[in-house]
Amino acid sequence: MITDTVSVTDALYSLDKVSNWSVRNDTEIHWSESNEASQPTDAEITAEINRLQAIYDAQEYARKRKAKYDALNQFELISDDAINGTTTHKDAILAIKAEFPKP
Repeated sequence: MITDTVSVTDALYSLDKVSNWSVRNDTEIHWSESNEASQPTDAEITAEINRLQAIYDAQEYARKRKAKYDALNQFELISDDAINGTTTHKDAILAIKAEFPKP
């Protein structure tokens, strides 16, 4: 998922991995198969969008932490700590965790 919101397409991939479908403008669903029994209802699609969005939103702290972790030169910090007997790497990680705590 690239955006901050879950789309109808995301929900359909999650709900229905068998039927052939396409989505236009993130609202118009076109089913290629005639088996309507396997097609999710609008309510099921909406519920799945809400479920997936809640999962995505709950992981915001993890995405923010990862961006900060990626900015660290962790191997250099670990190496310097081993040579100098310091805790710079550990301190940097704990600071990021404090800045973006788990909910």
